[in-house]
Amino acid sequence: MATVEVDFLHTQLMKRKSRLEAALTHASSNTGIAGLLREVDSALDRMTKGTYGICDQCHDTIECDRLLTDPLVRYCLDHLTPAGRVALQRDLDLASELQRRLLPPSNIHSDSWETSYHYAPAGPVSGDYCDLILSDGQLFFILGDVSGKGVSASMLMAQLHALFRSLIGLGLPLCQIIEQVNRVFCESVLAGLYATLVFGQAKPSGEVEIHNAGHLPVMVVGCNEVQRLDSTGLPLGMFRDIEFNATRIQLNAGETLLLYTDGLSEARNHALDNDDEYGVDRLANLLCTNAALPPLDLISACLKDVRTFTNASPYADDLTLLAIRHIGAA
Repeated sequence: MATVEVDFLHTQLMKRKSRLEAALTHASSNTGIAGLLREVDSALDRMTKGTYGICDQCHDTIECDRLLTDPLVRYCLDHLTPAGRVALQRDLDLASELQRRLLPPSNIHSDSWETSYHYAPAGPVSGDYCDLILSDGQLFFILGDVSGKGVSASMLMAQLHALFRSLIGLGLPLCQIIEQVNRVFCESVLAGLYATLVFGQAKPSGEVEIHNAGHLPVMVVGCNEVQRLDSTGLPLGMFRDIEFNATRIQLNAGETLLLYTDGLSEARNHALDNDDEYGVDRLANLLCTNAALPPLDLISACLKDVRTFTNASPYADDLTLLAIRHIGAA
């Protein structure tokens, strides 16, 4: 493991040890606290010896995201006991269910906007983030991708969900919301972890404000062309005190915003000699020929095209798309 991650886990284990020692003075002998304390001491001892993060069975490295979730883990996934496998599957099933409950209702509509999204984790849980919030006639939308994989990425996704939902409820300007989210995110994640995302607000008039923090271009699907709105800021979690610049556009009735994660743009056709990616250019061409479609059908067209491109191969990465169409002023 990287030194920064080991240092972080060492600090966390020392905090847990202090709490266990304090609890042990008031606990009865059958609470299991003494056993937990021995496990924490054992993990700290392995850190001192330089063997922390090594599987006791095969002596290979343990999956990093599992260590970040449970710093007492001593076996890699290939060498879990049957009981350990059952417990892990139960935890993953619960995490997957909780993550599904964080998703917004499908096909949110207002008097001025109609939406649709597709959310497909590559595994039990996802690091992709998608949310839609109707508040005081405004439609707030967020789509992003947390670095890393598995449970640790899904935990960071849930943290972003809570932060944005809380701050949007305060009625703050978008620039203040994303800057505050970034500061909190920087203080709570390991070095090297970050999130790219698009955060925006759509008004009934068709005016849209967008903050693109290191994410893929937003596609503006008009009647005659597809415009790309590139990133205007760094990903969240890289630097604590940075400003995020806004892009403001006016959508006419019938025009659509399409947001997506790299599970779409980086989908590959391994049968081709050059192992080509689906790419943003191919997406733009598809959108141009399907510009008149409503959000649900537009996303369906995108999914059909990428499946054709990849010969229906299983997705290697989380895949999320979000379409937002202006249907006219209220």
